[in-house]
Amino acid sequence: MAHKSKSKNKHGGDDGGDGQGQPPTGSSGTAQSSPSYAQPVPGADPTEFAIHHPTDNAAYAKIDSLNKEHKLRPLAFPAPRGGTEPRLTLADIYGAGGSAAEQAITQSGQLVFHAVGDTGSTRGPESQSEVADKMVSDFNETEAKDVPKFFLHLGDVIYNFGEAEYYYDQFYDPYRGYPAPIVALAGNHDGMVVPGSGATTLAAFLDNFCAEDFHRTADSGGLLRTAQIQPGVFYTFEAPFLRCFVLYSNTLEDPGVISSEDGTWPEIGDSQLAFLEAALTRAKHEKFAGAIIIAHHHPAYTAGTLHGWSITLREEVDAICDKVGLWPHAVLSGHAHNYQRFTRLHGDMQIPYIIAGNGGHAVAKLSRKEQLPLRAPTKLQMPKGDKDQVILESYDDQDYGYLRIVVTETQLRMEYHPASDGETAKTPDDTVVIDLATYKIAPLIS
Repeated sequence: MAHKSKSKNKHGGDDGGDGQGQPPTGSSGTAQSSPSYAQPVPGADPTEFAIHHPTDNAAYAKIDSLNKEHKLRPLAFPAPRGGTEPRLTLADIYGAGGSAAEQAITQSGQLVFHAVGDTGSTRGPESQSEVADKMVSDFNETEAKDVPKFFLHLGDVIYNFGEAEYYYDQFYDPYRGYPAPIVALAGNHDGMVVPGSGATTLAAFLDNFCAEDFHRTADSGGLLRTAQIQPGVFYTFEAPFLRCFVLYSNTLEDPGVISSEDGTWPEIGDSQLAFLEAALTRAKHEKFAGAIIIAHHHPAYTAGTLHGWSITLREEVDAICDKVGLWPHAVLSGHAHNYQRFTRLHGDMQIPYIIAGNGGHAVAKLSRKEQLPLRAPTKLQMPKGDKDQVILESYDDQDYGYLRIVVTETQLRMEYHPASDGETAKTPDDTVVIDLATYKIAPLIS
């Protein structure tokens, strides 16, 4: 879709933006040896978007009609660079300083990073800025080891159809002060296209996150952040103490789809299943002792109803984990526009499944007005035949927020921080700690 209007943004940043209500223009497009991130002087938060986002009601009416007729299907996507198991490392995303960055993390004994999804807003920049500003405040630390090293975006960077023209307002401008790399998985809205528009799925996401080199794209509007160099929409991300296996759960509202499902979706193929098996097998053969995280946009579980669960996706991942004999320490998702944390009891393991989908787009309540409030902890009602017990431990359906994740040689700690607490509040509203050796919830070892 191509929506244009007169700009009204008042961001006032330097080296990007003229401060007179126009988005910055121009992009070098020239490859750089190292990436660039934040503006030296980011300026005040924008009060309005540079490009007005009109209603997409007509497009959604078409989508609803196709849904009723069972004519919507997931969309094929380009194969990533790098063979069966595409790989991306922290050293890669830091460019020329990558080896030194990894060495510093290893010597400190700790890796810190951010994670949240569903950040793009169509109504205005306020909610995105609230979360982004609090995330940026986490870089003010007395010890270098506590400073976040990257941001893992859990999908739906842009709404509603991943259009390139909105990348400035919904991605580059909100994070113009974020002084670290941002890697991402693609959400359903990042790959969705308007029915009948002829648009290419994932086109803008691939341009801005899956480039072959560091360069400033036209979508950045002249801000300094360079395109990311992910190999594609699924990949292994490696950092000291961490391996994260990123999957693309495609474009349907529900459920998430990662395979052909034995011929149901032949256009998707089974490359992601082969990838996950190869990635887990390599980790097992290498006796990787750090934290293993699986991340996909659509959640395996949500509170209140089976609507929104991606049961087949979870069963496919489970089957591969069983086959290889290696399970994740945690599973991260977005899609539901709130914070939810579950504990899955699988054998002797206690595996957190966390939804962090309140990064700026919207906040969705888990209980209607006529319903009793949802109490936590509470056991989920599982589908027939599912033997694992799943417990909703905590949730926030009132605030925007994000995850601050800390990994050491022995533990994985995931903290939830609501943005409404303010930039100076550093006490998380919810925390879970996993012992990496036992896969059990544990007390924090300071």
